[in-house]
Amino acid sequence: MDTTRNDDDGGGRSGLARRVLRGGTEPDARFTLANERTFLAWIRTSLALMAGGIAVEAFTTDIFVPELRTTLAVLLLLLAMVISSVACFRWINVERAMRHGTPLPLPFLAPLLALGGSAVAAVVVVFVLVRGT
Repeated sequence: MDTTRNDDDGGGRSGLARRVLRGGTEPDARFTLANERTFLAWIRTSLALMAGGIAVEAFTTDIFVPELRTTLAVLLLLLAMVISSVACFRWINVERAMRHGTPLPLPFLAPLLALGGSAVAAVVVVFVLVRGT
């Protein structure tokens, strides 16, 4: 039995939801919920990076010089801000793709997180090498 339904008539959704999702066929709830769990995982990652940025600024005064400490904290906080913002648009784009039967969009967040984490690690590596001499 097919439990999907066409939302072109509104399907009980609010006007905002209809505008954001742009019609299509309601996907299986399991896929929608999996998409939501992925969104929440990105938000948790963002919160962890935010906590890391705050921790670097608050608790590393004896380890890093002020400029480096501020640079690391800002990098982590900016990465957290971008990931949380992009996660929302990723959730919407995946939901739309599922509703319209189109290929899922490429994940912009994974390379962003990898590059951002690499940038923070590079700053720390340079600091450790310079501090050791």
